[in-house]
Amino acid sequence: MLSYGARRISSRWLTACLGRGGSGPSGARGLSSAGVRLDLSGVYPPIVTPFTEREDVDYDKLEHNLHKYAKIPFKGLVVQGSNGEYPYLTEEERVEVVKRVRRSMPANKLLIAGSGCESTRATLELTAKMSAAGADAVLVVTPCFYKGKMDSQALLQHFTKVADDSAVPVILYSVPANTGLELPPDAVVRLSEHPNIAGLKDSGGDITRMGLMIHKTKGQDFQVLAGSAGFLMAAYCVGAVGGVCALANVLGVPLCDLAHLCMSGHWDQARELQRRLIEPNAAVTRRLGVPALKQAMDWFGFHGGVCRSPLRPLEPEQMQQLRRDFASNGWL
Repeated sequence: MLSYGARRISSRWLTACLGRGGSGPSGARGLSSAGVRLDLSGVYPPIVTPFTEREDVDYDKLEHNLHKYAKIPFKGLVVQGSNGEYPYLTEEERVEVVKRVRRSMPANKLLIAGSGCESTRATLELTAKMSAAGADAVLVVTPCFYKGKMDSQALLQHFTKVADDSAVPVILYSVPANTGLELPPDAVVRLSEHPNIAGLKDSGGDITRMGLMIHKTKGQDFQVLAGSAGFLMAAYCVGAVGGVCALANVLGVPLCDLAHLCMSGHWDQARELQRRLIEPNAAVTRRLGVPALKQAMDWFGFHGGVCRSPLRPLEPEQMQQLRRDFASNGWL
């Protein structure tokens, strides 16, 4: 183990940094596989996984969606996030989807792959496979099955081991609506010091908490991404650099426009656009979830399709409400 200030860095991670063109811990913070600093700023759709009617992964429909996304000014794509139904995929399917996406993506777009598992050991193994499959960074969700034991110390140990071992930068992922567990701010601040942890995707929606973490990590090269379109503007206001937004699967161009308005200081226009995104976003996230997101994608010319069981399709009244949420805000 080598020392880096108050931190300790594994020789394996240092070897990986040097092997991809880095200069060791003092100059390799947040390096991509190309040996350059990973700039996370921008908008990313956490892409869905299309399935056939038999619930097999439909790679042809995935390819169709990727071609359409390539025409939208996204910074990159997040693969195997919550909206990709990753808990319902086998490890082999998860890795194969990343490989297919990497082959189809423009070289200048970032590919962030979800590699979080319940155990540290399994996360290490899947992270290595995602890196080998072409991921530029990995998104690592908080382990949560034993959430009563997942205090700051347990999470610090978990994420530090993953970051020490990973050949690509790690992005922390806090999604309490799914895990029932928020990544504690004190743990985020400590983890921000790690040279191979590039940032955080925060889906909790507590802007005060997000602003505090951004403030407390301002001395580090650490970037925060909003985890939902519903509070993207607010996140920019407190210093976030972008967002991983489910709604970007459907309204990618408006969300990229919103990011541009925020970054250029056109706050009146940004407010108006943000307001029109709140109801559709709530419908495809916390209220109706992935089935609604996939249904909306079908309306907008993408392939959403069926979910993998036990997720169920929308009921007719839910579908009608979903359409109203988009139509009343001028999107349909």
